This record gives sequence, structure tokens and C-alpha cells, in this order.
Amino acid sequence: MARKFLISRIALAVAMTGGIAAAAAPTMVVAKEKEKAPAKASFSKEYAAVAAPVDKAIADAKANAAVQAASQKAQAAKTDAEKQAARAEVDAAMGGVLAQLQTAEAQATQPFDKLKQGEMTRNVGVLMNDPAMQHKGLVMMLDSGQTSPESLGQVQYLAGVTAYQSEKYDVAARYLQQSFDGGYRDTQNMIQPLLADSYKRSNNPQAALAMVQKELEAAKANGTKPAETSIRSALQASYDAKQLAPSTEYAAMLAQYYPSPATWNISISIVRQLASLQNAENLDLMRLMNVTGAMKDKRDYLEYLQNVDPRAFPGEAVKIMDQGLSKNLLTQAEVGPDRANSAGRVSADKASLPATERDAMKPAATAAQVTGAADVFLSYDEFAKAETLYKAALGKPGVDANKANLRLGMAQAMQGKSADAQATLAKVTGTRAPVAKLWAAYALSKGTPAT
Repeated sequence: MARKFLISRIALAVAMTGGIAAAAAPTMVVAKEKEKAPAKASFSKEYAAVAAPVDKAIADAKANAAVQAASQKAQAAKTDAEKQAARAEVDAAMGGVLAQLQTAEAQATQPFDKLKQGEMTRNVGVLMNDPAMQHKGLVMMLDSGQTSPESLGQVQYLAGVTAYQSEKYDVAARYLQQSFDGGYRDTQNMIQPLLADSYKRSNNPQAALAMVQKELEAAKANGTKPAETSIRSALQASYDAKQLAPSTEYAAMLAQYYPSPATWNISISIVRQLASLQNAENLDLMRLMNVTGAMKDKRDYLEYLQNVDPRAFPGEAVKIMDQGLSKNLLTQAEVGPDRANSAGRVSADKASLPATERDAMKPAATAAQVTGAADVFLSYDEFAKAETLYKAALGKPGVDANKANLRLGMAQAMQGKSADAQATLAKVTGTRAPVAKLWAAYALSKGTPAT
């Protein structure tokens, strides 16, 4: 499950493709043109003299076939040896730029010297596909104190990304948090999951959770739809901490606001893993997985069949086996004999339903008898009759109120009675509460979500 949230190398590559805005640093000026630049953006004479050749080599790199070929090798390199060899080729093709860059760094004494030095270091790092060098340059830009306000958030963000790529996760979290707090949002929506994962990898998952909780609370207060990345980050953090209650809350939120078979599969799978439900309790979770189209592999179908009792609910068992067979997720060898046995019971079971209903509605019927009858009708998708019977059961002494309210809410949700379902499901406590919360999210998802 966790793989759905981790930051991929491809995503990081996308995050790094955007260059820093031109306003991030002034253009290098050689000594003879220095007087044309604004006084506040001037370079020291010593620095301008040694930095100009580096700046020119970087500017010429785009049209230099040898540099581009070596840079492409660096981008494609997999092993450390391949990376070092490719970076050496870039250095040579640029006329020994690393030594020149080092010389220039020694002369960078003024704030704008340091800003420009950082920009050049970052650009050479990009050509060499060297995240550590890029990070060094970006930090130099920030430490110069001269990064323009328009570019500050982006520079902080890229400093965080390159630190993350260099596996300096605590450093990554610091710069990403600064960028996020300043209001910067990248076009690929990477900043939140990247920040959350940086906190996680630096053994600070609570910071990640606190960050997204704040944003989710703000969205709720404003009546707006929370960002999917925020919900996923909160869900990941609470899941990693093995916290059932918040995991259930965020799983329900994800499915409610962004309903799809994929998100329902994630949400239900998380609760299924953390809740440690008994078969009879887990059955209602598997029913939700089926209703939302979230069952996607053999394990889901086999678990559903393990939870449902073919003797009590033969029709439901046959339905699930047939679905699995039609999708080639189950085989005749796996379920053939069981299907034949269950199918043989369906006709007689259905024929007994009228008598079952009559007996359950008699005043002398016990809570267990009425609940059992409601369960049978629910298994045959007779939701209106199931609703009536669960309501009757709740008026009987000794009723399992949590079970009856959960399944009553399910029956109401399946009839489109969203408000009734939510009110009923809110009454469920104990071990069935996480299941009820997801069913309530299903009922809510049928309404119009906040925008």
C-alpha cells in the first residue's frame, strides 16, 4: 500500500526540470560593463574577472554538442562509476569548469558575488546531474541574502528537492517547510508529499501529520474541498504510525472527496490491515469494497468468500464467486465445488424468505431472530426489507446495536438515503466503528462534495 504514496524518481526528475526564474540572480557582467549595472547589483572587481569565463561556459553549453552529449550521459548514468565518468566528460567539455568554479568561489566576497556563484554552481550541477552540487549552489544563493522575493520560494523548494535526492532528509524538510510556509506551490504538486516523506525519512512523522492536519482543518473551516495530496500525506503518516483512528478518518476523507475504485481500494485496504476485524465484521468492509468496484485481485475475492458464510448467505457467495470467475481472478479449481454447493441452496433459501420475514415481524420474535432475517435480506440486496427488519431489531432487548446500526446504515446508503445512513452510522461504536465510518463516507460521496 505504501508504494502508492512514495516519491518516485520520475516525479523528482519532473520537479527538477523547472529552472529558477530569471529574477533569481543578476546576469554576470564583465568588468568593462560593470558601470551599466545598478549599484545595488554590482559584483566585486576580483570576482567578476574570474567568474566571467565560467558564466560564458555555462551560457555556451546549450550550443556545445560535446557538453550536451556528456550531460546526457550523466542523466542516463546508473552506477556511481558511470556518473563520475560522465561528470568528468562534462567538466572537460566545458574547459575544466570545476577548477574555474572553485577559483571563482574563493573570490566571492560580496553578497551578489555569492548569489551569482550559487547560480553558476547550481547550473553546472544540473549539467552534471549532481544533486549535491545543485544543493550547494542553491544554498549559496539563499545564504547570500539577495535572492529576489519572487524567486525565494522556488529556490527554497529546489534546495529541498536536491537535499532529498542527496538523502539529507532533515535538511530537505527544513527547506521544503520554508518554501511551503512562504506560500510556494510547484506546478507538479510535489511539495506536500515530498515534505511529508522527508519528515518520515528523518524520523519525524508527527511533523508531517501536523502539517497536513493544519491544511485540512483550514479547508474544512473554509468549506472547501481538501487537496488530495494533503489527504494522502495525512493518511500515509497515520498509517506509518499504525494509528487506526486517524487512518480511518483520512481514509474516509480520501474516498469521500475523491471517490474511485483506486482510492476506495487504498482506503479500505488500510482499515482492513489496521483494524484486525473478525470475519463477521470484515464482511461488511468487503461488501463496501465490492459496491465501490475496489476489488482488484484474487486475495480480495478469497477474503470475501472466507468472510461470507455460504450456508447462511448462499446467494451472496455465488454472486462473488461468479464475479471472480468472470474477471479471471478465480478459477473453477478454486471455487467450483463450493459454487455448486452454494448454488444448490439458493432456490430453497429464496423460497423461504417470505416465511422468514413473517416470523421476524411477529411480536414474540427475538432480537437475534429479527437481525438474522435482516441479514439474509441484505445478502440478497433486498435493502428496503432489510432496513425495516434492522429497525425492528433495534427495538428488541438484547440486540447487538452496533451490528444492527451498521447494517441498517448500509441498507439505507444502498437506497440512496444518504442523510439517514449518516445519522445511523454515526451511532456505531466499538470494533465496527471504522467500518461504519467508511460506509458513511460512501453515503456522503453520493451527495455533492465541497468544491
